[in-house]
Amino acid sequence: MQRKLNARLAAVLSLFAAALLSIAAHAAGYLLGPGDVVKITVYGQPDLTIEAQITDQGTISYPLIGEVQVGGLEKSAAEALIAERLRAGQFVKQPQVNLLIGQYRSQQVSVLGYVNKPGKYPIDAVSHVTDLLSKAGGVSPDGADVATLIKKDRDGNITKQYIDLIRLFDARDMTQNYEASDGDIIFVSRAPVFYIWGEVQKPGGYRLERGMNVMQAISIGGGLTPRGTERRLRINRPDADGKVQSLDAELITQLKENDVIQVRQRLF
Repeated sequence: MQRKLNARLAAVLSLFAAALLSIAAHAAGYLLGPGDVVKITVYGQPDLTIEAQITDQGTISYPLIGEVQVGGLEKSAAEALIAERLRAGQFVKQPQVNLLIGQYRSQQVSVLGYVNKPGKYPIDAVSHVTDLLSKAGGVSPDGADVATLIKKDRDGNITKQYIDLIRLFDARDMTQNYEASDGDIIFVSRAPVFYIWGEVQKPGGYRLERGMNVMQAISIGGGLTPRGTERRLRINRPDADGKVQSLDAELITQLKENDVIQVRQRLF
């Protein structure tokens, strides 16, 4: 039993260490920018410990050496620059500078569409779709169960990645949890709808769930009126060109987005 516990503990520690290495690797490639909050320390020099927010010009004010341009630099490069300035000014002979990023604010992702709090959100060293949807308050009741991650590279080329939110959250399929980068857009469109009218209790438009059929749609519409019939059902379905096709339907007929179901009156 003890061996099994030790093996499990070792596996957990291994995964935790791998996660820390991944975060460190991403942080190493992060470029400092305006709005980021950094804490800088110099070994053996407590008076040189500061916490500062990088200005819009990409600078911080540091004791003894004044304004330092750290915007656009990686963490290690900023550390080396401050150390060199301290050494060149003969303030510290062999400075060992450490810079920690307290808050990531310079890089942002837009979360738009049918979310509860659309807007721009700062990203950390490692930010994924789930992190940003959480910051945006989650998908609103009218939001679709598919989101789109829109990316633009340095050449202006745009790529789109579609995220199945049901697979991501219900099935916990983390292959859907893409990493987001500065300037990306996460867009949640409105959920697809269908319409039902005629001899049902509550005619109107309703959210179309996956795999929904006509029988389920009638149930959502409150069921048939005393004069309604399940026979001679019709669906008006727009095609890709916007033309409407009128189709015979049965209770097991699968619905598509923007279908209009007509429930008729009994003949006798």
